[in-house]
Amino acid sequence: MEPKQPSRRGFLLDSTAGAAALAAAGPVSLFPEPARATSTKGIGVLPDYDRYDGIGLAELVKARQLTAGELLEAAVDRVEQRNPAVNAVVNRMYDQAKAAIAAGLLSGPFTGVPYLLKDLGVYYAGAVTSVGSDFFRDAIADHDSEIVARMKRAGLVIFGKTNTPEFGLSTSTEPRLFGPTRNPWNPAYSAGGSSGGAAAAVAAGMLPMAHATDGGGSIRVPASCCGLFGLKPTRARNPMGPDLGEGWNGAGVGHAITRSVRDSAALLDATSGPDIGDPYLAPPPKRPYLAEVGVDPGHLRIAFTTRAWNGQAVDPECVAAVVEAAKLCESLGHHLEEATPAIDEAARSQAARTITAAHTRAALETRGEVLGRPPRPEDVEAITWATAEYGRKLTASDYARAIVVMHRTGRVVGHFFTRFDLLLTPSMCKPPHKLGVLNMAGTLEAFRAAIVGTIAFTQPFNTAGNPAMSVPLHWSAEGLPVGVQFVAPFGDEATLFRLAAQLEAAQPWANRRPPRAI
Repeated sequence: MEPKQPSRRGFLLDSTAGAAALAAAGPVSLFPEPARATSTKGIGVLPDYDRYDGIGLAELVKARQLTAGELLEAAVDRVEQRNPAVNAVVNRMYDQAKAAIAAGLLSGPFTGVPYLLKDLGVYYAGAVTSVGSDFFRDAIADHDSEIVARMKRAGLVIFGKTNTPEFGLSTSTEPRLFGPTRNPWNPAYSAGGSSGGAAAAVAAGMLPMAHATDGGGSIRVPASCCGLFGLKPTRARNPMGPDLGEGWNGAGVGHAITRSVRDSAALLDATSGPDIGDPYLAPPPKRPYLAEVGVDPGHLRIAFTTRAWNGQAVDPECVAAVVEAAKLCESLGHHLEEATPAIDEAARSQAARTITAAHTRAALETRGEVLGRPPRPEDVEAITWATAEYGRKLTASDYARAIVVMHRTGRVVGHFFTRFDLLLTPSMCKPPHKLGVLNMAGTLEAFRAAIVGTIAFTQPFNTAGNPAMSVPLHWSAEGLPVGVQFVAPFGDEATLFRLAAQLEAAQPWANRRPPRAI
């Protein structure tokens, strides 16, 4: 849907100014009047570091109020102070970060801003990518993934990796290799997954944004659990090369979990676009995504539902979150109507299970070839092995039929969006689970019974490939974040960013921080 004329809201940028306005505006904080940087060490370098988003920190460096080295020191100090309580960061890459700064950072939208990679889905030359598994604990990459190269060109300072469940197979981050990541809002609860380490690090104030991936809800679920903004881009929006053309047959895609909407938009501008040899492309955007932030989205036709396609019961808190979001959208001039795409969920979920299991088996076999021996049950966690064993029993015909179902789901969802601009749903069927509910050491049956409630609303749009975002607009009576999901037509992140910025201005969430001492 085409935007109306741009308008300013709070700290959001006027879309007509775009990147040029960002460069001229000076340091921008999430709050209107931040304190100036001081020259003391560690956290004293920038006492209100937590109040800045990534763009705001980059502006401090550009204005020479701080150096990239001082920002890195502030981030490292916060990791060392806060990480023991949440276990978000599992690989410290401080020396690599210092070396990158000493060699000279490239000039980009985030020059000097500290950043963390998820320990899954991307390679950083010289660093381990463990995928949360003992089986890969010494798997050192000899090259950067293309998206990491683009992060470096954007000026980001990568200084560590965040926790993830083994192979990204759970929506709770509790790997045997590194132990559980705890939710900063309540350490007895899960931070979500599989990008739970990224979400916990951002929610705990270690940094304003972190890399994440999403193959079934793994950006949106932890964003919901931790009270953050999480956008899953359109299939193929960000590159997966040079090692892969797609993840899980197009279900998987990488991006980030952020505190501010504009950081998510600017990051996507920096990393998106096709790579050489990609098997297919996402529709190109009409303008930079950052230019969409602050643009009036117009009067959107928003469908909504609180009924999960797989029949899972939806907690009253999650229903309330959607009802409140619908009312907020109506107050902003949008039209809301209860409607839902007619997804064949039994066929779709079986197809997703087939594809995930097949790729899990292939990953184990590929690693076994590197090690010169076949994989064994003790190499991985019980759920990973059971998933791989299921994959071993599948036939080529099963796999081919799963791909047909995947494409058919995309067409059903595509036809639905000929009548609506967006779809509003809960991000999850329940508020965050307590730790242990989705531990991967148990039986496959118990695990599947628990996980289907966390991905009931998210995974269908990995299957279809649509962009979707979790927005932190509700907190439960127990004080836990409860996100709502908005889904857009294939290729239309622009409308999501326009609405997200409008919601962020109408009901700001940046001020809401975990009440417990971290």
